[in-house]
Amino acid sequence: MAKDKLTGVKKAAALLLCLGEDAASKVINQLSDDDIHLLTRTMAEINHIPQDFKEMVFEDFERSREEHAGVVVKGQEFAKATIANVANQDRVKNLMHRFISGTESRPLETIAGMQPVMVAGFLEREHPQTVALVLSTQTPDHASAIISYLPEEVQADVVYRIATTEKVAPEVIKRIEDALYGEVGTVGGAERRELGGINKVVEILDRMEDNLDGDILDAMEEMDPDMAEEIRKHMFTFEDLNALDGRSLQMILREVNNDSLTLALKTAPDELKEKIFANMSTRAADMIRDDLEAMGPVRLSEVEAMQHTIVKIAMKLEEEGKLVLGKGGADELV
Repeated sequence: MAKDKLTGVKKAAALLLCLGEDAASKVINQLSDDDIHLLTRTMAEINHIPQDFKEMVFEDFERSREEHAGVVVKGQEFAKATIANVANQDRVKNLMHRFISGTESRPLETIAGMQPVMVAGFLEREHPQTVALVLSTQTPDHASAIISYLPEEVQADVVYRIATTEKVAPEVIKRIEDALYGEVGTVGGAERRELGGINKVVEILDRMEDNLDGDILDAMEEMDPDMAEEIRKHMFTFEDLNALDGRSLQMILREVNNDSLTLALKTAPDELKEKIFANMSTRAADMIRDDLEAMGPVRLSEVEAMQHTIVKIAMKLEEEGKLVLGKGGADELV
């Protein structure tokens, strides 16, 4: 154990060994798992601590304690807890999103400041998987704008790859950054990150204009029908019917028979039920109310399947240009 090679980690490990098991355990309990792993591995490599090293470690600790006197806090955790105590939950969600976005590094940050058409210009020469990874690091607004400038023949492929991408190792991002560095310059994150997935795709498609989202999903249908269907489920839900105007809701209800609607309303919020009842005849509404009261237990999966059938009817009417939707499995008994 050479004195000139006593790194910070080795000093910390030596200090804990000198403090004894009880005191060391109390210190370690305050550390992260990664730090504990690193320290214990280092401690395991130390077999003897000379007296002069012991004295030096304690002197360094005392000097460091004096230099950093004050209150030790976990600022990020404290800030999150403070935001969580805001009364309005909508504000909490928005503030937390902005806080996390501002404190976590995002790979390829330079691209985030470029015009979408410029980004699309150099990305169109890359492999669709590379494009998907790059766009997965961007905000939904920026990613959707970039996709709209990509060649039509690759748009659906790129979106599909975003949907099937979940976590990416930092070395993969690093390789992409190195490849693009000469054109845009980059700044990357250091940890394995969740980049894509269905929710990311939904956010991107929801921001598409000129029905481009519908065109992309239609093209994706040929590539992977199940994936396209899953994305559609997330883009507009049965509860979103509550946001529609009366005319649009009536148009949808004309395509649904009362028995199907009754089953779909089994788990619906009261507000949605009343909205639907207000847009149908009084007689039909009263019949459905009576049927709901008399209905026994049914499988949740059956209710959700019927709700999804009605959602598909709404989406079909939107594709036909007859209305505009506001986009916003278990077998237990309900």
